[in-house]
Amino acid sequence: MPKNKEKLISLWNKYRHFSLLSLYGICQIWFNYCEKTIRPKYFMYSPIDDYIPFNKFFVVPYLFWFAYMGIGFLYLGLVSKKDYYRLCWFIFGGMCICYALYMIFPNAQNLRPTIVENDIFSRMIKHIYSTDTNTNVAPSIHVLNSIAVHVALINCEEFKKESKIWRALSFITAVLICLSTVFIKQHSIKDGMWAALLATVLYIAIYKVPAFFEKRDIFATDANKTSL
Repeated sequence: MPKNKEKLISLWNKYRHFSLLSLYGICQIWFNYCEKTIRPKYFMYSPIDDYIPFNKFFVVPYLFWFAYMGIGFLYLGLVSKKDYYRLCWFIFGGMCICYALYMIFPNAQNLRPTIVENDIFSRMIKHIYSTDTNTNVAPSIHVLNSIAVHVALINCEEFKKESKIWRALSFITAVLICLSTVFIKQHSIKDGMWAALLATVLYIAIYKVPAFFEKRDIFATDANKTSL
């Protein structure tokens, strides 16, 4: 077998887990279907939304969400396959649950202001408004996925060895992204609350439940050893 082919096969075997990222494309197709076909019946609103001012500068962390997810997948895919797979379950599983909820509970929000300014931040928000409708907002996928990335990173043993500064930066980034969804009026605070609740359920299912059964297996093994 030619050496180049051997190298390619070796690289594929080492990094083929990254092929799971293609699931994002499948999820996007489902989301586009929801955007085109679902007609909202419920509008998300809380009186708290009225006290949250529109702030165009929060479009920066809102868009940084894409980079934050990419960094999370890349880092974990390189240093810990176990945590990479957990993140895949968290994000792709969570997105599918969100899309199913959009179909069962078709929702939208009417919080977007009319933007008259034409600076770069305002133009970015105008573009977001024009490409992403005000429908299918609860739970917020922006909030859900930001929580997922941060949880995956801080539960990774390799990441725990890094400086505390990196953990703090991850936390600050996730918080700013979550806040950005309400400050640019892309979501109601209710959307974020539902996303946080879903993230909690997924966290328990992906991290706590397996850990519980792993401990039981360890105890069972120790008991068997003692009896022998």
